[in-house]
Amino acid sequence: MIVLDDVSLAYAGRTGPVLALQGTSIAVAKGEFAAVVGPSGCGKSTLMKLVTGLVKPTSGKVTVDGRPVTGPVKLAGMAFQNANLLPWRTVIDNILLPLEIVEPYRSSFRARKDEFRARAEKLLDTVGLTGFGDRFPWELSGGMQQRASLCRSLIHEPALLMLDEPFAALDAFTREELWCVLRDVWQRLGFTVVLVTHDLREAAFLADTIHVMSARPGRIIETRTVQFPRPRELEVCYEPAFSELVLALRNKIAEVRKA
Repeated sequence: MIVLDDVSLAYAGRTGPVLALQGTSIAVAKGEFAAVVGPSGCGKSTLMKLVTGLVKPTSGKVTVDGRPVTGPVKLAGMAFQNANLLPWRTVIDNILLPLEIVEPYRSSFRARKDEFRARAEKLLDTVGLTGFGDRFPWELSGGMQQRASLCRSLIHEPALLMLDEPFAALDAFTREELWCVLRDVWQRLGFTVVLVTHDLREAAFLADTIHVMSARPGRIIETRTVQFPRPRELEVCYEPAFSELVLALRNKIAEVRKA
């Protein structure tokens, strides 16, 4: 689904060019759940922007679903650390927003609105927000807003879901609850996921593969396959093998921070 081949990206800084990524290569298969971890400022979010076509590489090649990325990737859904729901729109109308502005849905939105609303209601059911479609974002807790944000990112049934620290602002219990929501939605729908996160437990619990980035300029320095069988329950987080994986990832990131 995703291939970055020897990709570098430099952008203009106040005192001269800043090299964000250098010689970065990564491959993510269709249907795979991949996580990207690394020290702060290593270029994790930049990598996400490259994959979705929000920025262009200085050198190298980015391919998604077999096609070179030359602009915004329409088959991708995105969710971020902040839910960014529009406060004057109801939850259901926030979720429907991508269908109002992105083709091929925009031109048929009015004619198919009942169909799209039913799709949104089904997603709300999936994430445990049944009956909250007509509420406003300010009536929801932070965790509930992130559930709605996840629904919005999935409403156009993307083949690829890009997640940039989506649960970082939540408390530990809510975060783990949403790990399970994301796990269940992904297993049911089978889309490809790239999760950018600082939370090594999150990466180890959710991902099939974990890519570790170096300090800036960022590049992939290690890729680990997560061996825990699916479906995974939260109890796996307390097994010795899980703790060993998290510690190994932590030690690798500590090592590259000093380099």
